[in-house]
Amino acid sequence: MTETGAHLLPPAPFGRVIPAMITPMNKDGSVNYGAAADLARTLVADGADGILVNGTTGESPVTHMEEKANLVRAVKDAVDVPVISGAGSNDTAHTVRMVEMTQEAGADALLVVMPYYSRPSQDGVVAHFRSVCQSAQRPIILYDVPGRTGLHVELDTYRRLAELDGITAVKDATGDLASMPRKRQETGLTWYSGDDSLYMPFLALGAVGVISVIAHVASGPMKRLADEFDAGDLDGARDLAARLDPLVQALNGQGQQAVMAKAALKAVGRLDQTAMRLPNLGPDEDQVALARKGMKAAGLI
Repeated sequence: MTETGAHLLPPAPFGRVIPAMITPMNKDGSVNYGAAADLARTLVADGADGILVNGTTGESPVTHMEEKANLVRAVKDAVDVPVISGAGSNDTAHTVRMVEMTQEAGADALLVVMPYYSRPSQDGVVAHFRSVCQSAQRPIILYDVPGRTGLHVELDTYRRLAELDGITAVKDATGDLASMPRKRQETGLTWYSGDDSLYMPFLALGAVGVISVIAHVASGPMKRLADEFDAGDLDGARDLAARLDPLVQALNGQGQQAVMAKAALKAVGRLDQTAMRLPNLGPDEDQVALARKGMKAAGLI
């Protein structure tokens, strides 16, 4: 244990446990803003101290700009924690419009994914974010997820991005533990794990928290893990990480996080309607059973 009053973790400006919240939908595929507000309140009551809307788990590729802005408004009105909005695209002009609309709707910060599919040069990545920063009036969190973008961001590019006004943090879903400490140290940016399975290792390397899928049903234990780590109870934090691992594997193992997050919420009775927009299909009975099995193994039900 640390000395009285000492803390191992740096401050977390946007929250320490941040669910990448699903977007509840009605049977016809329209966004259910009331259900979104209710879910956000429940997540905060469970232990989340920040909420991300309009991320990949929130089906951002298939929701439209007005829906994204309305979702920010609904959740912002419902909770008294930072609300981050995804606002990224591989089209720079489109990204700028999303940034402008979601920050006007009240987002406290903006999660902007690396430009995907087009595979721009490193100079192109910097130019993309320079254009975004010129329109942003809220802090920007870089989202580095090469498994989805097909883009490797070099260390020097991180240095250049960190020099842009407005970029303050990173959601790191690279899975690259080896390079994370140097990137964090040389940029001075605030680091978040974007991978549930690396939550505790990232904390040990200087991250401040996690943007999470399993926090839909495990915000409380994830907060306790951070609290125990912060207080120097590393054995307790390790035990919690090991206990949560079956749930991590159940919800993330197939790479369909949006589907499995809705499956988990269905399994615990928090989401009656699990409709999704194509090309994703809502969870089937087997996926709900898999989520339930993961929660049971983690001691949550």
